[in-house]
Formats: sequence, C-alpha cells, structure tokens
Amino acid sequence: MSPRTNDGAPEPTRPASARPEPVTGRPVSGEPASGAPVPDPGRPAPTTAPAPGGASTAEDAIGSDPGAADTETRTTADADADHADHVGAGGASADTGVALGAEAGDDAGGDVRAVPVTDGETGDDATDDMADEPDAAGADAGADGGTDADAGADADERVAAVRRAGAAGRRWRAAQLTACAAMVAVALTAGAIALGAVHDGRDMPVATAAAVSPGLLAGGDLDASITALQTHLRVQPRDFGGWATLGLAYVEQARTKGDPSRYPQAEQALKRSLSLRADNDQALAGRAALAAARHDFANALKLADGALKQNPYNERALCSRVDALVELGRYDDAEAAVQTADQRRPGVPVFTRYAYVHELRGDVATARRVLERALAVSTSPGDIAYVAAQLGQLAWNQGDYATALTHYARALAADENYLPALEGRARAQAASGQQAEALKGLELIVARYPLPGPLVELGELYEARGGAGDRTKAQEQYALVDAWTAIARANGVNADLDTALAAADHGDRATALRAARDDWSRRHTVHTADALAWALHVNGKDAEALPYARQATATGYRNAAFLYHRGVIEKATGHLADARTHLAAALKLNPGFSPLGARQARAALKTLEASK
Repeated sequence: MSPRTNDGAPEPTRPASARPEPVTGRPVSGEPASGAPVPDPGRPAPTTAPAPGGASTAEDAIGSDPGAADTETRTTADADADHADHVGAGGASADTGVALGAEAGDDAGGDVRAVPVTDGETGDDATDDMADEPDAAGADAGADGGTDADAGADADERVAAVRRAGAAGRRWRAAQLTACAAMVAVALTAGAIALGAVHDGRDMPVATAAAVSPGLLAGGDLDASITALQTHLRVQPRDFGGWATLGLAYVEQARTKGDPSRYPQAEQALKRSLSLRADNDQALAGRAALAAARHDFANALKLADGALKQNPYNERALCSRVDALVELGRYDDAEAAVQTADQRRPGVPVFTRYAYVHELRGDVATARRVLERALAVSTSPGDIAYVAAQLGQLAWNQGDYATALTHYARALAADENYLPALEGRARAQAASGQQAEALKGLELIVARYPLPGPLVELGELYEARGGAGDRTKAQEQYALVDAWTAIARANGVNADLDTALAAADHGDRATALRAARDDWSRRHTVHTADALAWALHVNGKDAEALPYARQATATGYRNAAFLYHRGVIEKATGHLADARTHLAAALKLNPGFSPLGARQARAALKTLEASK
C-alpha cells in the first residue's frame, strides 16, 4: 500500500513496465505507442468525448479547478453516450448496493422463484414469466413512496432551496426527455419491423440498439423503461441486447427499490441474452454487475474480465472490475484498474470509483476534488443524486455535518426518494443534535426499506433517547436485521458482513464471529478486518483481534468507527497510550459517528485520562 497522502495531489502514474497486463494482453492504457486507441478485432474502437471543462479523465480533473465546469452543459446525446454501458452510476458499489423494499414481504411468495426461460419459448411466454412481474412491485414502490418522501424532504429547508434554484434547469431537461420519448417510440416501431427476421424463417438473434439502450434506464423513470422493454421483447424475443438491458434493469430495480427478489429474474434475463449470443459483452458485463450486487466479488472479477475480453472499452465491465478488486481488498490492483478505466472510458461512473480508491488510502482531498468534478458534469437525476450523496458521505466521515447536509439536499432535490441520501441526511442530523428530525427520517426509511444500516441506526437512536418503551423499540429494529439477511440469502446475496456488524453489538455474538470469519475467508478488505476485529473483541478474544484492528486502519482510510474499535481493543490488551491516541482521534475526526459508539468512546477515553 502506498503511504497516506492528504496534499491533494494524485498518485503518480505508474510506468507501463510496472503495470499488470490487461486481459487483452495490451498495455493498460489501451493505446499503442502511437497513442491511437487499439480497436478490438472486427469492431471499431469507441471514441470518448472529453469531459466538460477540458478534463477528459479523473487524472486531469484533480489538477484543475473543480468549479470551472459548473456552468458547462452537455447534450442529451452526450449524456446517453456516458451511460451506454451502465444502469445508474452506483449499480455495483460497495456493501451498500443491495436493498429490501417494504413490499418484498407481500411479493416474496411470487417473486423469489427464478423462472426458467429456454431458447424455445415464445416472446409472450418468456416475457410474461420473467418480465411482467416487477410491474406490480414498481407500482407499489411508487405509490407508497411519494407522501413519506415529500414529508422528509420538505422538513429540510436545504432541499426546498435547491429545488427552487434548479427549477428552470429541470424544465429544460423535461423538454429534452419529451424529445427522447418520441425517439424511443420511433425505435420501438423499428423494432417491430425487425421482427420479420424471425417470422420469415431466419431464426437469427437480432438487436435494435436504439430501442434498448441502457442509457434510457439511467435517464428517466426506471419502471417505465422496464415496461417499454417488456413490450419490445414481446414482439422481438430474440433481441439479445434487449434481454441484457432488461437483466441490468432488474439489478438496478433491486438496488433502488430495495428488493433482492429481483436478482433471480435478472439472472434469467441475462442467461436468455447469452443463449442468443454467447459473446455479447453487454450481458457478460451484466452478469459481473449482478455478481457484485450479490457480494460475490471473486466471481464478479472473473465475469468482468470475460466481458473485457470481448470489449475492452465496456464501461460497466471496467467499473465492475474496479468494484470487485476493491471489495476483495486488492487495493493496489484496484488503483491500476481504475487508472485503466479512466483512460478508456472517463465519465461519472469511473470518476466516483477513482475517488473512492483515493479515499481508502486517506487521500480525502483528491477524492473530494474528483467527486466535485463528477457532480459538475452530471446531467441525469440519477447521477446527480448518486454523486452528491457520495460527497455527503465523504463530508460526514470527516465530521463536517453542515457540508454533508448540503450535499444530501442536492441529492434529494434530484431524487427525493434516493435511499443513501435519505439515510445519510438522518445520520448527519443525529450527529449534529437534530435527534427528532433524524428519528422521523429513519422511521420513514425503515417503513419502506428495512435495511441493516438504517435499522441499526434507528435502534441506536431509540436507545440513546432512552424514553419509555425505547428499549423495546430498539430491539424490534435489531430483530428485523435477521429477517432482511434471510431474504437476501434466499436470493443469492452474501450478507455475512451485514450480519457480523449488526450482531456484534445487537445480536448473537457467536453468530457475529462466525459471519466475520466467513467473510474474511473470502476477502481481505479494511471493512472485513474491522468487522472481524470487533466480533473477536465482543467474544473476549482481544489478543487475536488486535492485528485485525491494526490492519483495518493501515491504509490511512479515515473512519472514526475503525479508530474507536482499535482504541477499545488496545485498551483491553494493555496498550493504553495507543488506546488514548486512537479514541481521541475517532472523536476528533467524527464526534457523532455512532449514537452509542461515540458515547462509549468518550467514556473509555475519560477512564484512560483519569488513570494517567
């Protein structure tokens, strides 16, 4: 690992001789000595337009003024090109990428099953079995989400202010989306005409790219886009690109609607695509994104490499490869992979990953600059919400709650139902003393998305408040974590890290240790090292825990919870000076990092200071 740097300068670019060879056997940059892009045999090399403001890559962006691009705009065609290989900027992010909606309990009986689809099925049969079911779930999510989200958003004056400031821009974007809708209608008509390739006896897979561009899913209403895809595939069931995009849409729906029962449906749609054309990189990249969403990162890496063999410029595959390497704890390899992605397909999805790789090394200044540039060039509501929420999380990690709330307001102005922003706002409110607002926000969130993070946060806020019945309420939240992990596992999601983190403080300690050990056996990340250290501590194994606690903080990643855990373990093992140092550092960095943990850190530090 490289030493931690906070001077804002990017890590120096490694010489070509020091970089690993890519899966294609070409230099990592994807360019020959002449500097011209190397095309895949039989396919033209894609062209990548420079980012607004003159910075075509993240490497360029971090050396320029992040405000310079604030007034720049892009055409709709540019935005669609940026999204051509991904469904939402955050589709395969770290361990927060899977959510469970409140409607999952009602739908689980009909949706958890994976419906087999064979190559011989008719378009109507295949689509009825696999494509139609999410309609009801999407409608449910839309119906029950509006009032609650409006209440939460209106409570925050920042959201209202940002909405007023952006009203004109949204009206302009609405006109663009209307034009796009007309283009989609024309494309779908063209797709119906192309059906003749099946009806006249030429049983060949076909693709009408305009009708099924993944960019359509990122730029507008996801449920409406899925409905359009379903209609398209009924009349053109051998469109391998359409099936690939539908599979990716289900992955995105599982993430944004909070329902992991969509993952088996995504898997079947992607299999259908590959049965029609085994070498299509869109479906191969989709399988990598699905594996990452299920936290199967070793398989995600393998699948991403396979997709990149078919198309070294596939943006989704490049991003999934970075995600997999990060989540496997292979940070040096992840840094090389994100530099490759930045050279081949610079844009919002790559910029956010570039920033996270630097944040993991403690280089917060570079991470912030890259995210600010990514936000400046974002045009779709999905990208704006995602990047602004990432900036909010970065600010919250540093204890800057006012800035965090401003970024979360920007995210919610773009998408008032965006879960990471809703959760982040509640955490920032709790940390800055707005307990009532935080409780209200988290209660609304868990009513719709009973996920481990918000459930634990809400339970701890109840415990911290300590009113009549609050202890019982807290235990109810912690019990729901087990329900979520059971549903997630039933749909192929590895939930060991979530289990370890929740159970260590609020569940069965032996279960926490077993889950943490299992997760560590598959990947060695700073998050898994911290979870294992803390699970060992609560089970009375502090001597064994200490090396893992040190490993969790070894990269320079600035996380107050990690520092708190390390300090407590050092105190238990007799390293009192180190314990004082790390407990004090945790509280200085982010004094409100946890409703209960911060209070316990202050008590432990007070005891250590008194014993000096």
